[in-house]
Amino acid sequence: MPQQVPTVSVDQIPEDAVVLDVREDDEWVHGHIEGATHIPMGDVPSRLDEVPEADVLYVTCRGGGRSARVAAWLNQNGYDAVNVAGGMGDWQAAGKPMVSETGQEPFVR
Repeated sequence: MPQQVPTVSVDQIPEDAVVLDVREDDEWVHGHIEGATHIPMGDVPSRLDEVPEADVLYVTCRGGGRSARVAAWLNQNGYDAVNVAGGMGDWQAAGKPMVSETGQEPFVR
């Protein structure tokens, strides 16, 4: 039986949330949440020391699939991680603020 992963919508993320974005580099540079930590999904186990400490860690990707797997793994390894349902796609659709590393208008790729 698959583990249930705590999940919230983008509207349930507090303004002071600690966010981990697990998308790939080419996705991150085009648009992300300001202040989020970026560690691609495949790198999380080897970069565990870079995962930010938080009472609750909000994990996001483009649509919620990768972040659900990472949140489940983090929870099994002692973190209190929550998946962001709909990921950055829902974040952008909700008109939430984003920044880019390209100097252009941020968007979700």
